[in-house]
Amino acid sequence: MGDWVEDDGIDPPQEPATDYTENVPQNPIGVDGDQDPAGRDGPAAITTGHLGSAVSFVIGWASNVLARGKRCLADWSSPSSSGSELSAAAENVGAPETVPGGGDHPRDGAAREVVDGDDSASEGKEAADANGNEESFHFLHFDVGDSPPDHHYLDTADQGDCRGKWVKIVQREWKILENNLPDTIYVRAFENRIDLLRAVMVGASGTPYHDGLFFFDLLLPPSYLDAPPQVYYHSFGLCLNPNLYASRTVCLSLLNTFGGEGTEIWSPATSSLLQVLVSIQGLVLNNQPYYNEAGYEALVGTPKGCRNALPYNENAYLLTLRTMLHLLRRPPLGFEEFVRDHFRRRGRFILRACEAYLQGCDVGTLCSEACATKRSSERQCSPGLRFTLANLVPRLVAAFVEIGAEGCV
Repeated sequence: MGDWVEDDGIDPPQEPATDYTENVPQNPIGVDGDQDPAGRDGPAAITTGHLGSAVSFVIGWASNVLARGKRCLADWSSPSSSGSELSAAAENVGAPETVPGGGDHPRDGAAREVVDGDDSASEGKEAADANGNEESFHFLHFDVGDSPPDHHYLDTADQGDCRGKWVKIVQREWKILENNLPDTIYVRAFENRIDLLRAVMVGASGTPYHDGLFFFDLLLPPSYLDAPPQVYYHSFGLCLNPNLYASRTVCLSLLNTFGGEGTEIWSPATSSLLQVLVSIQGLVLNNQPYYNEAGYEALVGTPKGCRNALPYNENAYLLTLRTMLHLLRRPPLGFEEFVRDHFRRRGRFILRACEAYLQGCDVGTLCSEACATKRSSERQCSPGLRFTLANLVPRLVAAFVEIGAEGCV
């Protein structure tokens, strides 16, 4: 599911050990040997024999790394913590011994109507101040700055009629965003290029994208509002959703990049930038992205749908973690401190989620503080998820410790 097209020093996902017989994206999280309540069968039990012992060892080792990492994270707010202490902790987090492990396609971008009050679309800054020692997130949801040199559409020459009606349309869009953005979406406009914007979304709890950051560059063409904006997704070569291509295309009928009808398609009279952003967060980055595939809505609630939706969620979660590592290594320009601040605040919750999944909780069922819910024990995540997650945990711990050191007094 997704090809790595950029080498950022992070190991690419392993090739899948088995193929699903249904038309489902490749799942690089490893073999799946258990049968879950949805009726998913694996080719052979991963928890048996030498491979099972290796998996158990790696998962146990990762749990110890998590425990050390959480202690380091807890020290961030302590005045007695020093940068050298945190650096030493990061150096002690290494990768385990190598343990034997065992394309683009049509996607449904049709935007269904956003239902008011949908928790997955409008969840606020989840427990931002749950710990009294945490500093509040101080970034504006909408602000104006100078255009960054890495904006995807920076070289677009035709900016429209900057003296006429087009400017008033853009200014009206700015005002709508300034007054109506939900708590988990941040947008920056640019005074020197009013046709460009950059947006970042925080993944909602109850989804495989929980606490992830997802960046988008937007261009308002000269024909806006008659034509929708163009949207580019910072994918790092990863395909973690049917509507977000590894090639960075956002597939959504509201953007005219997928077929639709009625309220699903762009309308000059009623559509807006706010609608585009809320649709991406609420309809694309949702709790069951597998069903965004073209024609897959008919599988909701069926044994086949349940069988395939689970590994898709697990893969989406692992790729969300890899996206975090990419962002910490190379954040979009102008959002460097935003990225660090977000992961300083949410790092402990991300590691808590990793721990819950290592213990077998179902992906996308945790609360805003990454604690298990009643749904978390309804079915177990796959051994393949836990095996791959165990190899990602040390990198996450080291990355979080590093940004914590930068913030220490």
